Amino acid sequence: MTNTVAAANAEISRYVEASSRPIFDKPTIATQPPLVIRPYRLFSQRFPLLSLSLLERHSISSSRLRSLPNDSDASGGLTYKDAGVDIDAGSELVRRIAKMAPGIGGFGGLYPLGDSFLVAGTDGVGTKLKLAFETGIHETIGIDLVAMSVNDIVTSGAKPLFFLDYFATSHLDVDLAEKVIKGIVDGCQQSDCALLGGETAEMPDFYAKGEYDLSGFAVGIVKKDSVIDGKNIVAGDVLIGLPSSGVHSNGFSLVRRVLARSGLSLKDQLPGAAVTLGEALMAPTVIYVKQVLDIIGKGGVKGIAHITGGGFTDNIPRVFPEGLGAVIYKDSWNVPAVFKWIQQAGKIEDAEMSRTFNMGIGMVLVVSKEASQRILEDANGAYTAYRIGEVVNGGGVSYH
Repeated sequence: MTNTVAAANAEISRYVEASSRPIFDKPTIATQPPLVIRPYRLFSQRFPLLSLSLLERHSISSSRLRSLPNDSDASGGLTYKDAGVDIDAGSELVRRIAKMAPGIGGFGGLYPLGDSFLVAGTDGVGTKLKLAFETGIHETIGIDLVAMSVNDIVTSGAKPLFFLDYFATSHLDVDLAEKVIKGIVDGCQQSDCALLGGETAEMPDFYAKGEYDLSGFAVGIVKKDSVIDGKNIVAGDVLIGLPSSGVHSNGFSLVRRVLARSGLSLKDQLPGAAVTLGEALMAPTVIYVKQVLDIIGKGGVKGIAHITGGGFTDNIPRVFPEGLGAVIYKDSWNVPAVFKWIQQAGKIEDAEMSRTFNMGIGMVLVVSKEASQRILEDANGAYTAYRIGEVVNGGGVSYH
């Protein structure tokens, strides 16, 4: 971590001194006017003010959109749209934004810096916060916050450098805020990045009593010749899935609708498991950074998809060149009990589940056949990985 940060700092200083205009050498990076460099103060009432020289205008940001919230489809089964989340509308907004900021579409935004790219991502934790308020479990929601951004930027092969957070509430409860920030610190430690700063916003009458909102921002770095961009993916490549801890931080608008319909409470036991529904649903998002970077370092990784909103159906194709699709082997991994309960209690169709939830796989790596054998062999005892499918000619994602 120390060597990486030192090298990044040196590179940033060298670049800012040497140039006032970036050189864009990849078609997915947006062009922009000449850079204006001005002093900037890092903004926190929780952290010391730091005087830094930062680039005033910045490059593209990540494109993943999460809609935030009427009960069932014609078959009586719930859908994500019924719960107030329209994935198609989110995709349409991305399409419109792309007209204004060409290059939008990846899991992270790439900004050229000498022989490297800075990779940035931002996210929140959606309506999982509602369950945090109801369960009183605030110690791990900060892990979710960090995970959602660092898992996005590592899909480009980037090593996270630092993280910033935004905590907003109507009335600052110091003890509660400390629990949340402790989780953020934990998440940064898990991803080996620095918690560089943050903003605490106290806005009377804006949020309900005892409630708050969170946003997070991560920046990492990767050498230009080491970027994972999917351009070399071919039919026959293998999909390796890394297991999730559960629902992670997407789909909670639908989860909450299912919970209300089921008649169960968060204190009731999850059917088929030894934990309560609240404990299962609040399990923190897995941070894949160290594991993924280790696998990348051994070669053969061509593309990576973070399985968030949109599930397998929307996220896996994002890393493919045009003309390729995926076949998923449905019985190739263990689906956690929480998803089986959600589907049964909500009478949700298979296709809707696969487009809403991670179904037990939080990260998918597209690798060569040779690399897949090594990854699966190395997984024995060290970590868990599954061969969950393959790349095929065509398009979209099918399930067999």
